Amino acid sequence: MTSEQTIPDDEKLGVVHENLQGWVPGLSSEAEIRDALEKAFDYRGDLTLTLKDGRIVEGYVFDRRSTGQSLSDCFVRVMPKNQPDRLRISYAEIAALAFTGKDTAAGKSFEAWVKKYKEKKAAGEKNIGLEPEPLE
Repeated sequence: MTSEQTIPDDEKLGVVHENLQGWVPGLSSEAEIRDALEKAFDYRGDLTLTLKDGRIVEGYVFDRRSTGQSLSDCFVRVMPKNQPDRLRISYAEIAALAFTGKDTAAGKSFEAWVKKYKEKKAAGEKNIGLEPEPLE
């Protein structure tokens, strides 16, 4: 980037988040598994995990350990949708992953708020405040 080029204000505010809702990543290599589960941790919706023993777990990934040397050393922690117990699932046990739940954070980033704020300000609105948007 040259000194004459400028970064738009919206891009200075943060990163652009991927829309992962509905994505079914390929898990054919260790790198793909690690990448998909890192994205699963950042996702703000439910996922569907198909395990190698045939079990299907639908729920929210709330924690992970991704620094192990092998997939057996790494795990995700999941709050299943239809049961009270939290599960710890090894990366090595996961056969398939799907981003099936609604991403509750989609479109509700700081960048989106700033864009709306600027539009309201340009339209001459007064008393523009920080009001949270409803999740549903």
